[in-house]
Amino acid sequence: MTEKLIIIGSGPAGLTAAIYAARANLEPFLFEGFQTGGIPGGQLMITTMIENFPGFPSGITGPELMANMREQAQKHGTRMIVDDVLDADLDVRPFTLLSANGETYRADSLIIASGATARRLPLDSEIRLWGRGISACATCDGSLPVFRNRELAVIGGGDTAIEEALHLTQFASKVYLIHRRNELRATSVMQKRAKNHAKIEILWNKVVEEFAGDNILSGLTLRDTVSGETSFLPVAGAFEAIGHVPNTSFLKGVLKVNSMGYIVTKPGSTATSLDGIFAAGDVQDHRYRQAVTAAATGCMAAKDAEIWLRDQGFDG
Repeated sequence: MTEKLIIIGSGPAGLTAAIYAARANLEPFLFEGFQTGGIPGGQLMITTMIENFPGFPSGITGPELMANMREQAQKHGTRMIVDDVLDADLDVRPFTLLSANGETYRADSLIIASGATARRLPLDSEIRLWGRGISACATCDGSLPVFRNRELAVIGGGDTAIEEALHLTQFASKVYLIHRRNELRATSVMQKRAKNHAKIEILWNKVVEEFAGDNILSGLTLRDTVSGETSFLPVAGAFEAIGHVPNTSFLKGVLKVNSMGYIVTKPGSTATSLDGIFAAGDVQDHRYRQAVTAAATGCMAAKDAEIWLRDQGFDG
């Protein structure tokens, strides 16, 4: 059996695409994921309270939002499977996908919404305190009451790290920018903003050795990369900004990607370098990485796929 449309990914982009595609009678089949690239539902499944998604004035938890979106997609007829796509043959249509369970699936069109995985520090204490003072998204979590008027830390030295630090200055009493080298990797404009901001202090040549706290983060143990000396930095929150990895390994380099590995889409469209394949969400967005922007591109991808299938003679 060949599906009209297969969607890979069950975050905001994939589920929104599924809702729109199902309502357009495209009978979408969706891979929720299982282990590769994170759990079904994406990064919001490990996000506590979301206060910036429209329509929820009191906020909503990440898992609750994803459960609502999943239910809505199913209600409109989306079929789903909890499985990963391990391999893809995109040279000819119908496209062929191989799942982790060893099953083969074929599709006339694809929407890739497999997301990106935030790089995290490989520490047991980081895992234990994740979501309890440790986050990978200041825009998502920085305004929470637990962080307001407290001293916070951002780990990283690129543009994203500085953007996170600048965002946090709206709420924190002070923000420490922790960088393992003696110079930042960010652009000169961003460096200037960080260095000139009264609330930001850059801690050079420092790496996090341990996250401290019983049930909630209380501080960081830092090691100086030059002297080897350790010190303790009391903070109420730590935001890891050490990059993301787009979940595209199953594509085997067939689609055009940028220098960071994100899928390239045509301007004003979700179309990729291969006809009939569309990309939405964080797998193609290294700039915004927000639930609402992912959902928006999911809508775009479904509409683009609908028009493409119609033009190819597949009636919705």
